[in-house]
Amino acid sequence: MAPILQQSSNLIAQSDTQNTLNLIYLVILMIFVGIELISHVPSVLHTPLMSGANAIHGVVLIGAIIVMGNASPDDTLSLVFGTLAVFVGTLNVIGGFVVTDRMLEMFKKKPKGGNPS
Repeated sequence: MAPILQQSSNLIAQSDTQNTLNLIYLVILMIFVGIELISHVPSVLHTPLMSGANAIHGVVLIGAIIVMGNASPDDTLSLVFGTLAVFVGTLNVIGGFVVTDRMLEMFKKKPKGGNPS
């Protein structure tokens, strides 16, 4: 019976390795597709798309806070990584809104006959 268990554990290990490789290939493909898509977005559409992405990041951030609230108080590593993730996610959302606001300022018309500076 032991050789059968050994063979099945080897198959599971190979399956896990194959799943990991498939995920790595998928991430690499997503990077290339993302770069290709972003490079073809016109400037006029960039601001609305960034606003939508910031809204999605806000929802993800709220989900991360909820998940951290349900974490075990004894799991220090998870709490530290969770806190770090929430902090970096918050910086991402704030930075995105700042960039979006600056881009919207570029589209505003400047007042005519104002004080030349």
